[in-house]
Amino acid sequence: MKKDIRSRIYNAQCIGNVEPIEYMIPYPSMRSLMEGQTIKFSDQVIIEKFKITNLGFFSLVQQTSNWLESIGVKPRQRVIIPKLTNSQSEVLLFGVWNLGASAVFSHNLNITEVKRSCKNVQALKFKTDLFKEIESFSENFEPKYKPLLSDEAVLTFEKKPGIRLSHYNLLVNVNSVQKAIKLKSRTRFHSDLEVGSTCWVIFQVILPFYCGCIKDKNKSDVTIGLSGSEYNMRHDLKNIEKFSDNDIGICLENTAALCIGKNPIHLSDYKITKKGIKIKGHSVMMGYLEDKINEKIFNKDDLTILF
Repeated sequence: MKKDIRSRIYNAQCIGNVEPIEYMIPYPSMRSLMEGQTIKFSDQVIIEKFKITNLGFFSLVQQTSNWLESIGVKPRQRVIIPKLTNSQSEVLLFGVWNLGASAVFSHNLNITEVKRSCKNVQALKFKTDLFKEIESFSENFEPKYKPLLSDEAVLTFEKKPGIRLSHYNLLVNVNSVQKAIKLKSRTRFHSDLEVGSTCWVIFQVILPFYCGCIKDKNKSDVTIGLSGSEYNMRHDLKNIEKFSDNDIGICLENTAALCIGKNPIHLSDYKITKKGIKIKGHSVMMGYLEDKINEKIFNKDDLTILF
């Protein structure tokens, strides 16, 4: 990536006088989030259906990282995440991060197309399901590389140019959503989103974990979904002036959440133009895979998305 476009991306990620490096979030990576929650609240149940505690989840993730290492996955490699059951997909995702690798969501692209689009990619093969694959592996895993906030955590092809998101992008977006909706620890929470979407990562995987919620479909206090939930996700940003206070404006280039109602989330800002929307803030992506497109959409100090 050329120095000029790197500078423009960084400028778009700043808001006011606050640079991303100046805002302190509680954890330096997704791996540290999981480890920290386990140390503080090891016996707290986080998935009601299976009575999985923080410690139980962490143990499954550790086993997964050991299994991934045994099949040749290396730190800083990109790993295509297949669609498994919800709980297995979540464990696999954290297992990849725990190893120090990056998760790839291929969507409509096949593995050959993904490998053609980016480097250092590995697809996973399962003999059975994930939990049977990992059951013989140790619950102790010593990482050879601990990811940094600036490292890539997710590469998603929900948009074909490929959107790159850092550990900081994920954590700051979740942190900002938590502040906006005031989600509290031990709240019973439910979200039913497509496995492998960026919104699934933010709202269904990380947010309840970050906030210490209990995932409980049957007795949920707070729900987030596409419609009919307490908070409804909307991708039609051109209608943002008509959003209700419980609508969450989604912009994948801003990681996931951009606003709640018409109000931008913490450390994000936007401006509607005749042709699209200008965005800036700490949730702004690392960029598309293709620099030719980055050159077109990143201006001097913001990111422009056309409607």
